[in-house]
Amino acid sequence: MAEQESVTALMSNAYERLKCVDLRGATDCIEGALALDFEAAEVLWSLKCANFWAERLTRLEALPNLFERGEYVIAQWKAFASFASKLAGEFERALFAFKTFAFSLALSQYSALPPEEKDSHEADLALRTGICLKGTGDYVGALRALETAARERKEDAEVLAHLADAYGLQGDERKSKALFREAFFIAPQRIDVEVLESSMIRRLAAKVASLGYKGLELPEWIPVYGAVLGVFTIRRELKAVEVGKLRQSIYQLENESKEEGGASLAPRLINRYFWLIDHYIAAKEDRARIDEILLKVRLLDQSIYKQYTA
Repeated sequence: MAEQESVTALMSNAYERLKCVDLRGATDCIEGALALDFEAAEVLWSLKCANFWAERLTRLEALPNLFERGEYVIAQWKAFASFASKLAGEFERALFAFKTFAFSLALSQYSALPPEEKDSHEADLALRTGICLKGTGDYVGALRALETAARERKEDAEVLAHLADAYGLQGDERKSKALFREAFFIAPQRIDVEVLESSMIRRLAAKVASLGYKGLELPEWIPVYGAVLGVFTIRRELKAVEVGKLRQSIYQLENESKEEGGASLAPRLINRYFWLIDHYIAAKEDRARIDEILLKVRLLDQSIYKQYTA
């Protein structure tokens, strides 16, 4: 019992050191725990993860630019998440500790940039800071940084998606849904679905993936199923200039669809049809105009039409 308590204490200490970006100290604790119990699954799992990051730190030190270092660490988090998912066992406390380590490490690189470089990367830094704080669980700080980024980049799908994610993680589902709907309308391909964490968007993405959509198709179909499954339910009234742009984008996509055969552009076009239908309903337009758009949806995808009109 005393030995097990020592292992537990050493692993707790290791996780605290990881949160302080002390990988060497964390590894020493993990190795100490392994010496006491060389069959402990969590200890073995953590040591493999520590070795993963030790190798990345060696590569990180070879990068001369601090901003590039931050980018490298964030990119490696995705690689690590894939690596960890293939290891035997699930250890949430350990995973969160390594996650905090990675995003705290990335944040430290961005924070160390000299003032003149911070000025030249201002909007990028606000986004990256928000992503890092979100990764460490500081959702209040993340929202503050991401709101700053959103003010600078009102039409940036990546920024809006991370802001939506942060609101979702903080529990504000209404704002999260509204912002995700905007982000996936603007540019689905700019959104890295794999890095989003809030439960609502993860459930929706998993549902769409289960239907066979993957890769570049996945983010295109998420807003379509977000509408038909009743997830993206928070809508806003469009300004006159936005309605004009929406109709123009539909016209362009319809022409491109005819030229290319239509399959790859179908989800983006359907999503725009849904936005136009919402506008017509809000503006109390004649039912015939709505039916005209519904017919276009039906011609593009019979299944989506049936689900949308059910």
